[in-house]
Amino acid sequence: MHVHILGICGTFMGSLALLARELGHTVSGSDAGVYPPMSTQLEEAGIALHEGYSPANLAPPLDLVVIGNALSRGNPEVEAVLDHGLPYVSGPQWLAEQVLPGRRVIAVAGTHGKTTTASLVAWLLESAGQAPGFLIGGVPRNFGLSARLGASGGPFVVEADEYDTAFFDKRSKFVHYRPEVAVLGNLEFDHADIFPDLAAIERQFHHLVRTVPGRGRLLVADGELALDRVLAMGAWTPVARFGSAEESPWRFELEREDASRFRVIHQEGQGAQRVDEDTVVDWPLTGAYNAKNALAALAAVHACGVDLARGAAALARFETPRRRQELRGEVGGIQVIDDFAHHPTAIAATLTGLRAATARGRLLAVIEPRSNTMRLGSLRDRLADCVAAADAAFWYQPAGLDWSLAPVLAASPVPAQLEEDLDALVAALVAEARPYDRIVVMSNGAFGGIHERLLTALEVVHG
Repeated sequence: MHVHILGICGTFMGSLALLARELGHTVSGSDAGVYPPMSTQLEEAGIALHEGYSPANLAPPLDLVVIGNALSRGNPEVEAVLDHGLPYVSGPQWLAEQVLPGRRVIAVAGTHGKTTTASLVAWLLESAGQAPGFLIGGVPRNFGLSARLGASGGPFVVEADEYDTAFFDKRSKFVHYRPEVAVLGNLEFDHADIFPDLAAIERQFHHLVRTVPGRGRLLVADGELALDRVLAMGAWTPVARFGSAEESPWRFELEREDASRFRVIHQEGQGAQRVDEDTVVDWPLTGAYNAKNALAALAAVHACGVDLARGAAALARFETPRRRQELRGEVGGIQVIDDFAHHPTAIAATLTGLRAATARGRLLAVIEPRSNTMRLGSLRDRLADCVAAADAAFWYQPAGLDWSLAPVLAASPVPAQLEEDLDALVAALVAEARPYDRIVVMSNGAFGGIHERLLTALEVVHG
């Protein structure tokens, strides 16, 4: 079968392409922006990529067109699919019909931390010999690719996004997956381009809850009021809370301030079925939010038969996914770190975690407000405070952001600078940086290749 994918360089759609190719299909695709790391993965898999959208990309005749949610009516390739009556389907539906049947699905949902937690789940299952399949919205470095089928009939881990499915299916993606184990890590207002308010997102999360069978497992973070409201709408599956609350059956206690060492305590059940166990985790990640992600992953794989001690031991060998606190290079003792944080809560958590792990030198935050929610300005009032853990903040005003970041700088709790030109931003960072500083670049896009440009410029001055 020849499968053609529209929006193929998006993390989700590109991952679908890898799965389709692994199933033996001929795969091609189109996108308006063909760039690494997804383009590299696809080319290495022998998948033909078309730059830009055109009806000509649909020849020769195709068996199926999979349409990404970034595509809408008016797109020339979408219009050609409809005009010629070609069979088409959304990405989540294709995954649900072609890959997930007969698999134990573990879905990881939440506003933040999905990619890291899903990567953790996949790695812990792999370490336990279960050879999971997975589809993750990033590239887990333990695997080197964002998706694979895994063992036939084995577990399948999916990053469960609440964004809508397609222009012809406005439900959240995750309602298609029908997981046996669902992790609900947190819930805040996001995706302001499709959701009017937090209540609308809570309703979608409850749709996910409705799909989890009674024999399954709902793992829900404690201390999350929005998730409490979701469960109050009804739950028909056993629920286990995880976090730091004393009453939660899965909880963690930090043994180092930077969360590189923490204790996991699991106490659950009654009588002969009572479980009472704990273990200590030493691992390379930092930040309490990452410890909580790891706790969620341990609880999820425990539901799949992986004992706590084995899972905890495997965490020591976990590598963060690409673009999650990823060290891109070091010049003259100055580190350049890449992170996907694109929401005020995620920015604050990333910086707080890095601050706790920074023994010397300063933390310089570099932020591009690029996501749809950021572009709409829905969370602009929270941006100033989210950099409080940094020593200085450098804001980039990208083209298309139709509101000014100047008020954010005026309210900043740390020294802040605004640039509208990427070369000027790089120059300002090079002028400011000194040995032992950590420059943390945060964006959910390519950011004009700033990481390599910055490392090259630092080499000239500090190399």
